[in-house]
Amino acid sequence: MAARFFQMKEIRCTLLTDGSSDKALLPIISWLFREHCPDFAVQKAWADLYRLPKGTVKTLPDRIRFSIELYPCDVLFIHRDAEKMELEERIAEIQTALQDTEHPPTVCVVPVRMTEAWLLHDEPAIRQAASNPNGRQPLSLPKMSSVENLPDPKQTLYDLLRTASGPISRRRNFDPGRMAHRVADRISTFEPLRQLSAFSRFERELVAAAKEQRWTMS
Repeated sequence: MAARFFQMKEIRCTLLTDGSSDKALLPIISWLFREHCPDFAVQKAWADLYRLPKGTVKTLPDRIRFSIELYPCDVLFIHRDAEKMELEERIAEIQTALQDTEHPPTVCVVPVRMTEAWLLHDEPAIRQAASNPNGRQPLSLPKMSSVENLPDPKQTLYDLLRTASGPISRRRNFDPGRMAHRVADRISTFEPLRQLSAFSRFERELVAAAKEQRWTMS
């Protein structure tokens, strides 16, 4: 009798971001799906629109349309950094851009300030990303309650990576941008981010989309 193999159902998700450094959100999305949709395998894609001819993509609706056409998906994650705008303003901006566009279920991803604020809670991950996991240099990680108020989370993360990399001899090929991506890949849990208002909203929106699509039983 032939053996039967269980094949997990799949969820295809596409992430549209402000910039390439925001691909660091993909491990966070994976973690949330494992938390809420453990019976599904997740296939993730980052919408790389930079390869399109210059001038092709001019507006957010353009970016949404091309992301869906080039990276078909079951759910589209649309990222915008809040930066100097209020969280609700950024979300309203995304919702307006969606109005005249056919699209799959969408989830807004709007960190307060910028994505790097969501990568500042895991000291071992920062040390590993800096290729110096056994380093003893003190790292002054910001309190989780304060990361949404940091003026420049990206610079904060880069400074931590520079310190974690150790002596100047180790920094010859220091590339904080590449290392920042490695931080996200090495974080095992993003549960501390649930203290943050922007992350909590993001998670609630993901869960709502998952329930609507019957990807979760809770």
